[in-house]
Amino acid sequence: MSNVALFNPAQAPAFAKNRTSLSPIAKALAGGAVGGGTKRISIKGGVFRLNEGGKEIAAIEERYLDVVIVNAAPDVSRVFYAKSYDGEASAPDCWSQSGKVPSPDARNPQHTKCDGCEQNIAGSGQNNSRACRFQQQIAVVLANDMSGSVLQMTVPAKSIFGKEEGENRALQAYARHLGAQNIDPSEVITRMKFDTKSEAPKLFFKAMRWLTDDEFPTIQQQGKTDIAVKAVTMSFSKSESVSVPAPLKIEGKRPAPVVEEEEAPAPKAKAKAKPAPLPAEDDEEPVVRKDEKKPNAVPKAKADLSAMVDDWDEAE
Repeated sequence: MSNVALFNPAQAPAFAKNRTSLSPIAKALAGGAVGGGTKRISIKGGVFRLNEGGKEIAAIEERYLDVVIVNAAPDVSRVFYAKSYDGEASAPDCWSQSGKVPSPDARNPQHTKCDGCEQNIAGSGQNNSRACRFQQQIAVVLANDMSGSVLQMTVPAKSIFGKEEGENRALQAYARHLGAQNIDPSEVITRMKFDTKSEAPKLFFKAMRWLTDDEFPTIQQQGKTDIAVKAVTMSFSKSESVSVPAPLKIEGKRPAPVVEEEEAPAPKAKAKAKPAPLPAEDDEEPVVRKDEKKPNAVPKAKADLSAMVDDWDEAE
């Protein structure tokens, strides 16, 4: 069944029919082209991971995850590190919430405007990439636990931009596809799935079904919470310590991580600061983290994600 048939305007629930315009979420996710301590989801290694306080709580076996997008940063942001990781946690040298000008809190601004910055030129990073990276923060809830925890996601550039490939759409193309049908992303369940042809973790987004009239008020409330607002606001202050429960059990085998090819040395570029060697594209966490001992085996978690998050909440 195609998305158009699945989301026939004549079959739209009452809340969608009564809406007069698309929300700021829809415009933010589509790039404006349509009519912490925070719990978060990471896609490092090509696996959906639940994290809290910089520590992994569980890895999810499935190659897809169904969520509802409850909030989104209004702009695609940027982050730049001038030095390679030295074992000390630190904020980036320069960063921008708006993607247009450096933040007033940036400790080492590289230029007065992002568009004119030498770190934003192809070749300033490795393999002809940009040393300054694009990303966008969104807030989601699990589709099977809409009243549960609001989770932050930092979506990397590969999953934001790109042309449609049939039903496979990056985030902006997905939001524009919905917007063309007068559908708001917060009104549907969204499936995030990995592009199995991509060496670095890359997500596609697809609408699965309308929310019901009973579910929609919960999503509206979740999007207005302080946690949801914080999740889409860039912050590099040190978070307060958080008690983390013991690793949960996951049934079945963990998917094999994506193996990244060794990157070539970065080309020399005339820049205010030497760009740091870029981490793998899947490492979308903007803050450099302290070294941590890795467990000998991957923790297992319950198959039911809502139960996973419930255990998470009880430990707070």
